[in-house]
Amino acid sequence: MGFAIGVDVGGTFTDVVLRRPSGTVTVAKCLSTHDDPIAGIVTGVTRVLSGLDPALVTRVVHATTLATNAVLERKGVRVAFVTTRGFRSVVPLGRYARVEEDRYDLRFTPPPPPVEPGDCFEVTERISARGQVLTPLDEGSVRLAAAEIARRGITSAAVCLLHSYAEPAHERRVAAILRELVPNVVASSEVWPEIREYERATTTIMSAYVGPFMASYLSRLEDALAALGVRAPVHVMESGGGVMSARLAARRAVATIESGPAAGVLAAASTGRSTGIADVISFDMGGTTAKACVVRGGRPEITHEFHVGGKGSFGGRRAGTGVPIRTPAIDLAEVGAGGGSVAWIDAAGALRVGPHSAGSSPGPACYGLGGGEPTVTDANLVLGYLGSASIPLSPPLAGKALDRLAEPLGVSRAEAAHAVHAIVSAAMAAAVHVVTVQRGIDPRGFALVAFGGAGPMHAARVAGRFGIGRVVVPEHCGVASAAGLLRGELSTDRVLTRLDAGDPEAILAALASAAAADLGVSPGEPGVRVERSVDARFLGQSHDLTVAWEPSREAVEARFFSRYAQVYGIEQRGEVELVGYRVRVTLAAPPEPPAEPPAEPPPGGSPRSRLAYFAELGGYAGTPVHTRATLGLLPRLPGPAIVEDAESTIVVPPGWTALLGPGRAVHLVAASEEAPGA
Repeated sequence: MGFAIGVDVGGTFTDVVLRRPSGTVTVAKCLSTHDDPIAGIVTGVTRVLSGLDPALVTRVVHATTLATNAVLERKGVRVAFVTTRGFRSVVPLGRYARVEEDRYDLRFTPPPPPVEPGDCFEVTERISARGQVLTPLDEGSVRLAAAEIARRGITSAAVCLLHSYAEPAHERRVAAILRELVPNVVASSEVWPEIREYERATTTIMSAYVGPFMASYLSRLEDALAALGVRAPVHVMESGGGVMSARLAARRAVATIESGPAAGVLAAASTGRSTGIADVISFDMGGTTAKACVVRGGRPEITHEFHVGGKGSFGGRRAGTGVPIRTPAIDLAEVGAGGGSVAWIDAAGALRVGPHSAGSSPGPACYGLGGGEPTVTDANLVLGYLGSASIPLSPPLAGKALDRLAEPLGVSRAEAAHAVHAIVSAAMAAAVHVVTVQRGIDPRGFALVAFGGAGPMHAARVAGRFGIGRVVVPEHCGVASAAGLLRGELSTDRVLTRLDAGDPEAILAALASAAAADLGVSPGEPGVRVERSVDARFLGQSHDLTVAWEPSREAVEARFFSRYAQVYGIEQRGEVELVGYRVRVTLAAPPEPPAEPPAEPPPGGSPRSRLAYFAELGGYAGTPVHTRATLGLLPRLPGPAIVEDAESTIVVPPGWTALLGPGRAVHLVAASEEAPGA
């Protein structure tokens, strides 16, 4: 096994992790460069390669929010939408669900559609839902549409013909004709051939929208790494937790829209396995957002539809408020609360935190880079929780920023800082609420795995709100997402809707062969894992549930009944029909090398101490400050206490105890919880 590099570009920091064949890691954390993310990546990679031959690197895995940001900021390319005659208004009409702040707004204006109505084109053809040709394709109408698209200077087109999942011949021919004049053409039958016309259309449009952007970015990234001497293949984290080649990511850019958050969940699942805890809640707090996800039995929850740019209550993105994407993605909730979130006072005089973030430029006031607005990081520095970071911090600048809140609120600087800390903790708890309580899951049976630059400072407070008695903070928690990238395995998904299919085994075998071809392997090769599942529903119902496939129809129906009861809370029986078929092919990664044991800390000496604010103690108190290494010398460390890492800081509040557990993970255990063995 050679050297491997994981790169995670966040809203505030770019994290780079280099794993050596021995299992030891070198990390770099540098400010993200939003004008050109590649510049920040090059800086980080250069740091971790210091003194190392770049040619030794055999693998680079990248997680990026590039596609997400392109959709949210509407910075993708102009797209033409081509569909069956009579259906050009499917996308402009769309659908929209009002959430609380919109419901009574008499001047409410829905967001613009992903494609302008004038850029929607029709061609003459019609296929039935069973794949029968009702109206032959008129190629003349296709050539007229292609000529008009080219005349307008549109360089990307999305083709989504009615029921093309059942018979793609017309759609493939339309795409072939369009490619004579349009450089980038994406067909729904190539991206995600599944029922539901609007969702299939928006998924195809988003792939055409961000595809050229992603292809250009990955090409420039490979060139930049090659200039450093790193010529290893670049892989990209996909939304579902696997990784794909840069070539495949450029072709299926829509599969990378949730690339960024997925890596952190893999890191949390790995931490749970290494510490013997199968059920965990992943809690990732970075500089801009906080994300939560449930991991049960060592595997994260997967959804087959999510919404980009949507909004909703308490961390959930409500269906109908954004652009629906039909592709597998790790099911998580996200809130605009991070270390860079700006605290402000609204018109009514109430203190608010986020969703606006100071990001990396100008960053929190304490960075000394020109920022003056108070942020969560500034509040944590004033409270004494932060003592150091990957860049120098200025307590006077943080205090000056917090005074902008304290004076109008009529409170002390420390009280204002504590209020900011409490408000952002409550906001992040909302994300945990969405993935647990809101879905009928009791979070008290889970451990909270906290990571990200700011997560361990807030984790115990968030856990306490739900009665969660154990928090686990993995080693290198500040760059856990970048480390999680190296645990991803090459994989790809295929799906197909077939109504009244006669032989499911034949469909699944064909999907497996096509997916394996994407990876350059065959389904029967050693190390190739094929997972098969089907979408089932009661006859006459509209929506379906995904269950694992078994050749026995009775076994599939039993799984469907069980899943139905789990999701809807009622036991029901009836005739079941299969409507969709799914395959995930994974090329198993080589086993991770065992990590070298860390150097023993020097014996003796007393821990450092500094003043930190704890409301339970009525204000500031002298608080012992340990490192992960010195914590290992103690049987347990009662709170209040602080454990400093190279990339993050762990706060142990009163009523909690810290100890070093398996895998050098720090366990925070509530007084009501029995501590795990170290």
